[in-house]
Amino acid sequence: MNKMAARAIAICVNKMSALCRIIRVLIVGVPGSGKGTIASRIVQSFGLLHLSSGDLIRAQIAKASEFGREAECFVQQGHLVSDDLVVKLVLNELEGNRERSWLLDGFPRTVQQAKKLDAHYDLTSVFHLNVPTEEILRRIAERWIHPGSGRVYNLSYNPPKIHGRDDVTGERLEQREDDSRETVLQRLRGYDAVTAPLLDYYSKRKLLVTFTGVETDVIWPQVEKCIRDSLLQK
Repeated sequence: MNKMAARAIAICVNKMSALCRIIRVLIVGVPGSGKGTIASRIVQSFGLLHLSSGDLIRAQIAKASEFGREAECFVQQGHLVSDDLVVKLVLNELEGNRERSWLLDGFPRTVQQAKKLDAHYDLTSVFHLNVPTEEILRRIAERWIHPGSGRVYNLSYNPPKIHGRDDVTGERLEQREDDSRETVLQRLRGYDAVTAPLLDYYSKRKLLVTFTGVETDVIWPQVEKCIRDSLLQK
């Protein structure tokens, strides 16, 4: 059996295992921590449904739904969408996926949101990606974006095929104006202030699993093993 066939079978087995025991995971990490990469690998390897609060909000705004119209009012004013609205939106989405294993990303952000989620669902684990600040700053300094699509590149681990050009359209890539070192540091301090109580809350409930490192390829096998162990539990 060649390696590609073996990998395909392994993925199928993983996804079947995920269906045998429902697991519910929250992933937490500062921007630039590799959260998106880890989340995509979890989805691909174990078949979990990936629910990003940001994606849900943008989708509802695009559909001009009742949720979307309310959310857009906050966004247009430069505010975060209210706790109550985010909770309603996410719980409404989860209600239609009660029999599936899922991965939450971006929600809950506060202890208040966490308690409201707890009233409806029991989390299996909370994965915290703990990447040193200097590494985050380095990654963001190397991050380039295609404005039209939002595609993100990193010069170290996900470079464009042609330097400075989008792989799909060939258009020029840009760096965000708010990705300066001082601005990023301010964002990280703000993120830590909001997230610290949430991490403490889940730590006290013995749900928090922290993965520390500077390379996503080193952190991923630890995350993978943690999920496999969860699937084996009765």
